[in-house]
Amino acid sequence: MHPAFSVIFLTTLLGAGQGLFLALFTGQLYALAHLLPAQSERFYAGGSLIALALLVLGLLASFFHLGRPERAWRAASQWRTSWLSREVIVLPITMALVAAYGLAHWLGLTQPLIVVGGILPLDVTLILGLLGTIAAFALFVCTAMIYASVRFLEEWHSPLTVANFTFLGLASGFMLAAAYSAWLGNELVGFFGTWAVTATLLGLITRAASLVRNRRLKHKSNLQSAIGVRHKAIAQKAQGATGGSFNTREFFHGRGARTLSLVRGAFLVLVFPLPIVLIAVAYGIESATLPLAAFLLQYLGLLAERWYFFAEARHPQNLYYQSVA
Repeated sequence: MHPAFSVIFLTTLLGAGQGLFLALFTGQLYALAHLLPAQSERFYAGGSLIALALLVLGLLASFFHLGRPERAWRAASQWRTSWLSREVIVLPITMALVAAYGLAHWLGLTQPLIVVGGILPLDVTLILGLLGTIAAFALFVCTAMIYASVRFLEEWHSPLTVANFTFLGLASGFMLAAAYSAWLGNELVGFFGTWAVTATLLGLITRAASLVRNRRLKHKSNLQSAIGVRHKAIAQKAQGATGGSFNTREFFHGRGARTLSLVRGAFLVLVFPLPIVLIAVAYGIESATLPLAAFLLQYLGLLAERWYFFAEARHPQNLYYQSVA
């Protein structure tokens, strides 16, 4: 498939924003259980603002992929059958909950409304955080299922696609939370960094599994099935047209095997081992800048990973256009 940079930025920015919000709420829950030092309301409000900014940037990136942006609202009309429509609905809900969560902290709405079981003080921020958590994970599923539900693109049609989108989004979000904490100089760098490393390692396991799976795939379609001829010795000699077309532009990346190999090697280094090393060193020397470097390098790697994710998928129509594709 042809990787559209608007979709690459959409999925990676959304993942980082969702992950950052989940990191903030996780930190709040740990602090509530007295497992972490309590943070100021401005810490959660500022982090929520960054998460919301990433979600907004992801939404804006999606408009560059639309032929008629003014009709974008119609994408929500097929919510019963389309994962894209569900994403279009869940995304603004998630954004609204993240914004409300940050605003509630900024306004100091932390007085308990009720006490559950005599031990859990339930306030507005906890309610919004719980609802936001549900929405964020729902958004991970909706975004990933847009691709995992496409049966004829066998590289995508796997539960590993959902796992990869989720773990890599969590990894980048928690890594950004560690960078945010280091920049402010609070005590949560190690906590967020540990979660970031855990999510990164889980992402490594699932992404490596998908790479191995896709390498071993035996595609159901072949040149014979593409043109409806069963003869074993078939070779296409020409495209059948003097120039390119929408099909040859949109369903193939136009790069060679060497480029794919370089991109794969780059994201395997940038997304997984390098950020882990940097965050570990940052924790050891109490650096305020290395966690940010870890996040930026990991995000750069995620851009390469998402490019490879699209380029790796072999659209069956390229069997017919193989003399070009």
